[in-house]
Amino acid sequence: MMLSIYLGLAATGALAAVETEEVPIEVVEVVGQTPLGAGLDIDQIATNVQSATAEEIRKKRALSLADFMNRSLGSVFVNEAQSNPLQPDLQYRGFVGSPLLGLAQGIAVYQDGVRINEPFGDTVNWALIPESAINTVYLMPGSNPLFGLNALGGSVAINTKNGFSSPGTKAKIYGGSYGRLGAQAETGGSSGESFSHFFTASYLEEDGWRNYSPTEATQLFGDLGWRSDKLTTHLKFSAANTDLIGNGAAPVELLETDRTSIFTRPDQTRNQLRFVNLIGNYEASSDLTLDGNVYMRASDIDSYNGDDSDFEECDANPGFMCEIEADEEKLVLDQHDNYIQANQNVDGATINRTSTEQTSIGFGIQAAWRGDLDGRNNLFAIGMAFDDSKVDFAASTELGQLDDTRLAVPSGFFVRESFTKLSTETRSLGFYLSNVLSISESTTLTVAGRYNDIGVKLRDQLGTALNGDHDFRRFNPAIGITTKLAGGMTLYAGYSESNRAPSPVELTCADEDDPCRLPNAFLSDPPLDQVVASTYEIGIRGDMFDASWHTGIFQTTSNDDILFVSAGALTNEGFFENVGRTRRKGLEINVDGILAGSATWFINYTYLDAQFRESLTLPSPHSPAAINGEIFVAMGDKLPLVPAQLLKMGIQFNPAERLVFAGDVLANSGFYMRGDEGNDRERIGSFAVLNLRADYQINEQVQVFLNIDNVLDEKYETFGLFGDATEVLGPAISDKRFFSPGMPRAAWIGVQLTL
Repeated sequence: MMLSIYLGLAATGALAAVETEEVPIEVVEVVGQTPLGAGLDIDQIATNVQSATAEEIRKKRALSLADFMNRSLGSVFVNEAQSNPLQPDLQYRGFVGSPLLGLAQGIAVYQDGVRINEPFGDTVNWALIPESAINTVYLMPGSNPLFGLNALGGSVAINTKNGFSSPGTKAKIYGGSYGRLGAQAETGGSSGESFSHFFTASYLEEDGWRNYSPTEATQLFGDLGWRSDKLTTHLKFSAANTDLIGNGAAPVELLETDRTSIFTRPDQTRNQLRFVNLIGNYEASSDLTLDGNVYMRASDIDSYNGDDSDFEECDANPGFMCEIEADEEKLVLDQHDNYIQANQNVDGATINRTSTEQTSIGFGIQAAWRGDLDGRNNLFAIGMAFDDSKVDFAASTELGQLDDTRLAVPSGFFVRESFTKLSTETRSLGFYLSNVLSISESTTLTVAGRYNDIGVKLRDQLGTALNGDHDFRRFNPAIGITTKLAGGMTLYAGYSESNRAPSPVELTCADEDDPCRLPNAFLSDPPLDQVVASTYEIGIRGDMFDASWHTGIFQTTSNDDILFVSAGALTNEGFFENVGRTRRKGLEINVDGILAGSATWFINYTYLDAQFRESLTLPSPHSPAAINGEIFVAMGDKLPLVPAQLLKMGIQFNPAERLVFAGDVLANSGFYMRGDEGNDRERIGSFAVLNLRADYQINEQVQVFLNIDNVLDEKYETFGLFGDATEVLGPAISDKRFFSPGMPRAAWIGVQLTL
């Protein structure tokens, strides 16, 4: 699906699409490959947009886009559930964009106008976004309807580089702690004024700071462009191959002995990506612009997870393996319909495999007119977008045993009932429009809306139990207004709505009586309702004494929010459920500026109140507060894993002519664990992390750099849940808390070449 970032901004009055006599503003059509630039008037944005350029991302030396956003952008927080640097659960205003199935996804991510949330579960694979190809990135807050599905709490819009915008050749290589070795190279340029080329590649490998947790990732990106006086086209293609092991949370008592330890292993995810996107922009006249694109994206995900086991030798039928269901034993059949005999090779572990093959194709077209409306400058845009995604999913569970390192060793015996083979197709059609009107010289009004029509088809490949057809439709409106005040200040206010249709993985796992082992088994379940979010926002901003500042308040309410409700050991079993209303409201303060003519600094502070707005009862069998395996959640209880306060601040300066020194602090308050939705236990503790960087320019071509993360070696956790380790580690390990620890002190040194 093609989506104009220009329209996404216009939905809340974001783009200066009209001209006034006093302040002429160039109209810039922003579609896919075109970065926002001179045409963006900050005073006409009716929300708190944050942005960054390729150079700003480079200076941070961040490992990925998600890592950069966590370090630099306000209201962003990362739960390191997997403890793998390329598998973060990124939060923005309490909404999540994560590669893990089972989370309440609420952030839409676009690369060159194509939504790259995976079709099976709306997940976001941050490891597949080519960081070295990013030219600009925009973080849009609120429920902006023109960003389509899943833009409940915010949207990320990425524009990639091309030969016109990024000429020249650069390369860098770096290495350091935990065996990390990384390399990037890029080259771009143009032939005359018509043809351009840009190519970049990156490679990363590391052993990981926790035991048995290596990572390897390769990314490729290219752009071929052509332009004339009226027509511009770009053919963009991406490829990626990653092998990520993130062994996740471990019992707190184990971590107290050794913070590098893991529980069971491996937890391995392999990703392969092929992505082609053809974008066109045609200036039919000075008042009319046409934009369009067509794309194909294929993403294959294979997982191999070694876990502890819910299967054990039967009491009533000794010598055979059983599964305990509702306090009753059930004999287990293997793949050949034979009862599995009990022995050490099948007792103590399970190996859960999944294969997800996803292919999406889509296109979009839009037209934008600017002109005079009753003597006032006006821009009107209208468009449509279509996506068709097909998914083939397969899963199985194999019995095994845990060796001395808690590696799950397979036995060759598969649980017959665990086999799942499902094909899905999701079709999405959207029609959208936006109008930006200059009411006066100081005030701009934007109205916008989008109609979504989504169909989800499920076809069981092993029978008929999973078959289903589901349709979801909705029109989402938005309105925004900005007005300039005295003293260079701007006041803004906006309202917007967005929806998310239940994904195929949610529709096949929604029955509390038959919980799923995500993502390894699915059931024939009743349909879920789509999630609808509405956002109110008001704020004020301005400039003073070489500094820009902003403060604003917001509130987003989600109706029929879909959560994965835990129902089994280590929360690897559960079901999706509409849990009613949740609400996230808060205060944002952002200040950045220049000090002493050269030093730059920033401060971002967020207060966030994220809570359930309905009372309910949820399964949490390992919570110490559970009664018969359930906990009570009262209206007003806080959402788990969401800190109430975030503070980020940093400074960069030149202590010598060729030396750049920078540092930043990331701090947050404590938060409740997953499984403690009733807020019955103590929070995970607050923490603050100091990071330092230094660059030294040897000459025009050569720069060396040093990064030190967590300089003070802070011991902290970003994720927690309840579990039971006694079956694996013995009764001495009685604490039900499982944590994912944060990375200790680490340093990397590298060199960058500019040719």
